[in-house]
Amino acid sequence: MFFELDLTLQYAMYILLIAMTLGEKVRSLRTVEGDLRGLGREMSQLEVARAIQRELGAAFSQSYLSQIESGARPHLTHHTRALLARFFKVHPGYLVSDPPGFHRHLTSELRGVEDQLDEWLRTGADQFGGDAELRDALVRLVRHPDSRKCLVLLGTIVDTPELVDRLLDALTPAPPSSTPPPGDPEWLQ
Repeated sequence: MFFELDLTLQYAMYILLIAMTLGEKVRSLRTVEGDLRGLGREMSQLEVARAIQRELGAAFSQSYLSQIESGARPHLTHHTRALLARFFKVHPGYLVSDPPGFHRHLTSELRGVEDQLDEWLRTGADQFGGDAELRDALVRLVRHPDSRKCLVLLGTIVDTPELVDRLLDALTPAPPSSTPPPGDPEWLQ
């Protein structure tokens, strides 16, 4: 399993080093979004357009998305870029074509680590699709702006004896009780 994970991480790192066009990025985001939504496949262009209309209340057509992905529309308006960024939960600056010769490793080392970590977490979420609670936790880590900091914090928590159980107990909602809490004014009426 470690060997497979290591190869998957190497493959993800290789993909991150390749310059991508806007269309390739949107296509890739449709794949990731389909996985994150539990479809086990990429979202179709029509599904994305309908989800944008339903979830963000904005008009968006499948044909426009097709033009973006095919390269017929190599640039986005500010409004469209912001809309797609909100839907896919990425920074709007991501939604431009990379310049020729661009490589991810030219960005800051920490941002590169964060990107690699997020991709690794996405892969993990896919691999643990049968465990909804674990998959959702990994997806929430990916969507956090600083997943590295979250994992470093988790490492610190794990190193503290019994803190994991105490935190889990404190953060897990208690089942509803039919017994009124002492002094609760709503129960006293």
